Amino acid sequence: MTTPPTSNIAIATRSKRQPTTRISTGIHGLDDILCGGLTAQRVYLVEGSPGTGKTTLGLQFLLEGVERGETGLYITLSETADELDAVAESHGWDMAGIDVFELANDTSLDIDAQQSVFHPSEVELGETTRSVMERVNALKPLRVVFDSLSEMRLLAQNPLRYRRQILALKQFFSQRDCTVLLLDDKSNTPDQQLHSIAHGVISLEQIAQEFGKERRRVNVIKMRGTKFRGGYHDYILETGGLKIFPRLVAAEHHRPYSAHVSSTGSDGFDALLGGGLASGTNTLIVGPSGIGKTTMSVRCLLSALERGERASFYLFDEGLGTFFARAAALGMELRSYAESGQLKMHHIDPAELAPGEFAQMLRDAVEGANVKFIVIDSLNAYLQAMPGEHFLTLQMHELLSYLNQQGVTTVLVLGQHGVIGEVRTDVDLSYMSDTTVLVRFFESNGRLRRALTVIKSRTADHALTIHELVLGSGGLAIGPALEGFEGVLTGLPTYRGATPMMATDADVRA
Repeated sequence: MTTPPTSNIAIATRSKRQPTTRISTGIHGLDDILCGGLTAQRVYLVEGSPGTGKTTLGLQFLLEGVERGETGLYITLSETADELDAVAESHGWDMAGIDVFELANDTSLDIDAQQSVFHPSEVELGETTRSVMERVNALKPLRVVFDSLSEMRLLAQNPLRYRRQILALKQFFSQRDCTVLLLDDKSNTPDQQLHSIAHGVISLEQIAQEFGKERRRVNVIKMRGTKFRGGYHDYILETGGLKIFPRLVAAEHHRPYSAHVSSTGSDGFDALLGGGLASGTNTLIVGPSGIGKTTMSVRCLLSALERGERASFYLFDEGLGTFFARAAALGMELRSYAESGQLKMHHIDPAELAPGEFAQMLRDAVEGANVKFIVIDSLNAYLQAMPGEHFLTLQMHELLSYLNQQGVTTVLVLGQHGVIGEVRTDVDLSYMSDTTVLVRFFESNGRLRRALTVIKSRTADHALTIHELVLGSGGLAIGPALEGFEGVLTGLPTYRGATPMMATDADVRA
């Protein structure tokens, strides 16, 4: 049997099709989520409630085209040209090179002077559509933003007419070399018909918090024929446009590094840890407030700085002035390292920071500044001061996995409630850590003392003994094992041995 001629024609048509190209959206983080950008010459839907940044995203898309010598057209029914200029000016952008077609002032629409496109019952939708087509044919743009479909929906007055007009626009744009963004206000019930028409759908969300600023996140709902990163990704809307932080997937960021063990700066602490801190691992220091968790982390940090490593300290709980003064009082001077740039201090306000933004800060430090030592003080603020966020523990696990794979040495501080007796933790993070150091207060001979023990290490044969920790003008000192005591970690130990040998302030000064 011979093949019908029509099949030969179809095969020839497919063979002549040009390979699709990818173009940048003008937003680095969004390009990363889209694994390279948008497929050119397609129609995309960008939906979101008012205030999510749809207009800003559209302008960034067109400005990226201007940078590449491509003609851009912004068609607006919802905003005036003056309002668009004001938006661009607020971001420091120059609208030169972008043609703005303001349909509200288009004289080709036969509208009574007392009416406008915002009175849909008096306006012919067909006239609006033809006006758009005429402008596109005259300008021949490569990038088009249509703002917004909400007004088109009002003009149509019924879903069937609206769908026909959208299909007509899609067919029109498909016959031209245009990449089109259709902006639409997001309702409680997504427009599934519109989703099916568009080649891809990008959804922007704004979530109000009980305390702190609102959270914004983006989700790519669909993208035909191309791979993209699913799920929600945090973003901020600031001067300069949208800044999107792709969700961190640790498995995508493997980096070869030379594993080694480095000193904490304290021989006694090194002995308890089985040699010191290993690169590519994280150490969790757990204990109540005031017991010296930050001091221990600073001692490890200073040792890394003295070795010449670049370091970053993310401080949630206290001011930088207090932090530097307290470290200096214990003989650990950090200001010179901060002034030279070897140490980057970050004072974090968690109520103003999204988890994705914090993860991006750490990525920039590791990949951009080659930071090898990181301290996060404390996890309590990170986990508890973002009440509207879910799955923060899983996000932190992904972040620590990423840091480990980058060969970074990480020290984490986690505070506990209580002083002596029952001490509790808001959340159990011990499963995340490679090494866990437990610090507790205990009472002996009318004096409040500190006890330290390493309860877990995945990389070394650590000591299982409990030792006294002493803080003083020389930093920190680890005393001998508290062999004469039982119940030290309960806070109220029983002495059953000979006279104990305990570390003193003199030991620290020595």
